Amino acid sequence: MARTKKKNKLPFVYQPIGFVLSWASGALAGVAFRKAWTALRHEEDAPDALDQDRGWGEILLAAAVQGAIFAVVRSAVNRTGAKAIARSTGVWPVASKEGAGD
Repeated sequence: MARTKKKNKLPFVYQPIGFVLSWASGALAGVAFRKAWTALRHEEDAPDALDQDRGWGEILLAAAVQGAIFAVVRSAVNRTGAKAIARSTGVWPVASKEGAGD
């Protein structure tokens, strides 16, 4: 019964940790995108959607690369954080969906 209470409370306790991990993953993804864009296009600045001097193809390519990098980095950081919490507490930090995996 004590494990059930711990399991119910851990997702709430994990929220601040999850916030910090999300912030860190966003910062890391930004750095990774800048490096990837420099490697792809040999330019320091990626195009912005409102950049009048850039074409559709270049703007959409930059958005696709940025989105893919952000999703991969965020997933990797969140998964690593969740596994670390589970290893240290013995409980997965996010409440499971009803019926999922049962």
